[in-house]
Amino acid sequence: MTMTPRLRKFALTAHITSSVGWLGAVAGFLALAVAGLTSQDAQMMRAAYLAMELTGWFVIVPLSLASPLTGLVQSLGTAWGLFRHYWVLVKFLITIPATIVLLLHMQPIGAMAGVAAETPLSSADLGGLRIQLVANAGAALLVLFVATTLSVYKPWGMTRYGRRKQHEQRTGVAAVWPPYPENDDAVESARGLTTSTPRSVYVFWIIVIVLVLLFVILHLTGRGLGGHTT
Repeated sequence: MTMTPRLRKFALTAHITSSVGWLGAVAGFLALAVAGLTSQDAQMMRAAYLAMELTGWFVIVPLSLASPLTGLVQSLGTAWGLFRHYWVLVKFLITIPATIVLLLHMQPIGAMAGVAAETPLSSADLGGLRIQLVANAGAALLVLFVATTLSVYKPWGMTRYGRRKQHEQRTGVAAVWPPYPENDDAVESARGLTTSTPRSVYVFWIIVIVLVLLFVILHLTGRGLGGHTT
């Protein structure tokens, strides 16, 4: 499915707006989390955590859902595709988990806001949870920065599937090509099509997997940074 130029521009505008808005909202959330962690003023801390909950539910969550959705529409409705370029696929695969993690971490944000609304806070209260909010916001900002960088630089080129589809479009070869899957590498090599995956893709995913495992281990062994409530 290919969108009309007018619809494509509308979808691109919606995607850029939601993505940039998401990044900006997370940056603002991080500023509030840092203010809540470092401030010695009880009123400032209370205001920061109440604002964080409102920002999370009414700004960050809607934008985090709109960004991947508009990106999916943009990829499926244009020649970029979802599986044809490494940068598109990697960006999608890091954005979806980021959205899921965000939704899971709205609970401690709500808990912190609830405590701030009911009782005066001091700098010694819920220290672990407050540090966790800063760390989560910083990690989310890093992920969004990586996604933005991928959109600008578009690294790694086309995937194996993308090169095959490009070849089919140029030559009019049917989608069943090549006829012998077991000789797929040899056939594509003979036709001058690169099938190897860039090494930087493997390095990137190794780093991502290590970070995810570290995050899971922290939460399993000590319930993360929020496991310490004093």
